[in-house]
Amino acid sequence: MTCDICGSEAARERRIPRSYGRGVDLLVIEDVPVVSCSACGESYMTAETAQHIDDIRCSPGDEAKTRPVAVAGYA
Repeated sequence: MTCDICGSEAARERRIPRSYGRGVDLLVIEDVPVVSCSACGESYMTAETAQHIDDIRCSPGDEAKTRPVAVAGYA
């Protein structure tokens, strides 16, 4: 895969969780595809991925499941 930032062929797709909002408005989206380049160190989402995330955030609907989450404070 070619990195859109530096043009290197060292880019790979990774799947990561991303969180949006906080408190009762927190939404975690799992398995978000991110392009990560080991040559320049940049990580980015494609425009298509960003649009899909916006769609999910605006209307999570059936895709979202409520799960209990442990929250710890940094002391």
